[in-house]
Parts: sequence; structure tokens; C-alpha cells
Amino acid sequence: MATTLTSREFHQDTSGAKKAASKGPVFITDRGRPAHVLLSIEDYLRLSGGHISLADALAQADADFDFDPPRIGGGISRPADLD
Repeated sequence: MATTLTSREFHQDTSGAKKAASKGPVFITDRGRPAHVLLSIEDYLRLSGGHISLADALAQADADFDFDPPRIGGGISRPADLD
């Protein structure tokens, strides 16, 4: 079920827009023309082929996962040769 909101309605009721996005896409208009679409993450992943970049995953406000990359041992760095 698609929902359409004006930019003003979206800004006045963001939580309502997020609830509507859980049921289907939310089209946000600007001066009467569609400008943006709000989707649930599940719908986005389905449309994007199920892939999300690491940068996008880390940028999510509600990201809740551990990221502990292995440390690289010594020997790969050296002082700069400025001569």
C-alpha cells in the first residue's frame, strides 16, 4: 500500500511516515511533484538485490553490530624518505 505525503506533512509527522513505510513505499512530494521515496530497509534490500555497502550499513542511525577488523602486524610501515 503506497502512501503520498507532502514535504510539510513528512516533516510534521516523521514517525507516521516511518510507520507507513513499514506497509509500503511513502512518496514525498515537493510542490506537488514526487521528489523522494521512503522505504523500509527490507524493501530497499529487496530492490537493490540484497546488497548494502559497508559505508551504508555503518551510516544507519540504528546500526547495532560489532565491527572489529583484525589488526595488521608491524612491518608494513616505514619512516618517510624526505631526501
